[in-house]
Amino acid sequence: MRCPFCAEPDTQVKDSRPAEDQSAIRRRRVCPSCGARFTTYERAQLREVMVRKKDGGREPFDREKLARALRIAMRKRPLAEERIEQLVSGLARRIETLGESEIASGKIGEMAMEALSDLDAVAYVRFASVYKDFNEAADFEDFAAAIRHAAEESKSAKKPS
Repeated sequence: MRCPFCAEPDTQVKDSRPAEDQSAIRRRRVCPSCGARFTTYERAQLREVMVRKKDGGREPFDREKLARALRIAMRKRPLAEERIEQLVSGLARRIETLGESEIASGKIGEMAMEALSDLDAVAYVRFASVYKDFNEAADFEDFAAAIRHAAEESKSAKKPS
């Protein structure tokens, strides 16, 4: 592993331990050249998945791009970083285990929205506002009304008769 500070090609592992619900290995490293310390994560990649964009372009699935989008949606929400990492890891695992070599970006967005709807309503609306390309306040109002309606139906279905 190359040192991110001085670009030394050989660094030493000082500590390794499981991370992210046993789905990754966290390694603490030190650079013998400059003495800097940093952390790396090692994850199993089950297969190379290509993402089919709305404009027809294709690019490799990027776990960090998904993580950035979810972190933006969850900014200033009462969620621990560990919980966000678990969400990202779970989504990445689902995508890799679909058995497809290509997935539409819309499918990834739907999966992320589904996960966020169970986790945090505000983050869900934030993510949806970008994913569904809201252009005016009425778009937010309609979406919020649909969420309220679904929540009311869910409550009434759970009430004993």
